[in-house]
Amino acid sequence: MESYYELRHTVGFEETNIVGNVYYVNYLRWQGRCREMFLKDRAPAVLADLQADLKLFTLKVECEFFSELTAFDEIAVRMRLIERAQTQLEFGFDYVRLGPDGETLAARGIQRVACMRGPNNRTVPTRVPEALEDALEPYLAVGLRR
Repeated sequence: MESYYELRHTVGFEETNIVGNVYYVNYLRWQGRCREMFLKDRAPAVLADLQADLKLFTLKVECEFFSELTAFDEIAVRMRLIERAQTQLEFGFDYVRLGPDGETLAARGIQRVACMRGPNNRTVPTRVPEALEDALEPYLAVGLRR
């Protein structure tokens, strides 16, 4: 089993700027989409919890760019778990161009998320739900395994 969750994507014209390369905000959108699809595919119980009172607050995002992506590039967004704390998680994202000559790392990003509960005006930190921890277990770095 791979140590990352992978989302495949074909870049569209609407994701590029006037110069023709991918506009930087799309990398952050792809992070969010990858995280959402991970929950749908690997942690559906967490989706029900999100409809109740669990909130996943994004605290920090970063992206470092190595090469440009353009329309119709086939890419893989690969998410892995970098850090697990009581109430927060940090994910790493690799943006890989898939081509006939192999793979090229186009960018690398991170995202830090806090688990919160309660009404919007009284939201407080809460432990990472057990269902989410279980779903993330295969994607932990070796040193972080239970």
